[in-house]
Amino acid sequence: MKEKIHPKYVETKVTCGCGNTFMTRSTKPELKVDICNACHPFYTGRLKFVDSAGRIEKFRNKFAGNYGKKKA
Repeated sequence: MKEKIHPKYVETKVTCGCGNTFMTRSTKPELKVDICNACHPFYTGRLKFVDSAGRIEKFRNKFAGNYGKKKA
């Protein structure tokens, strides 16, 4: 391998949106993730909708009420 072309490989603190934190190694000293093994439905066995940027709420608002009904 060539020297002085690879980034530093350091201890990394990973912080999840659910509040879980853990240490690993990466080229960045800190990472922030939306979902981790403590809150992901595959690992927990619980169904949970991951709402990124309000997409679920936007969908519900769009199709609530009189959307798609014929006008009199």
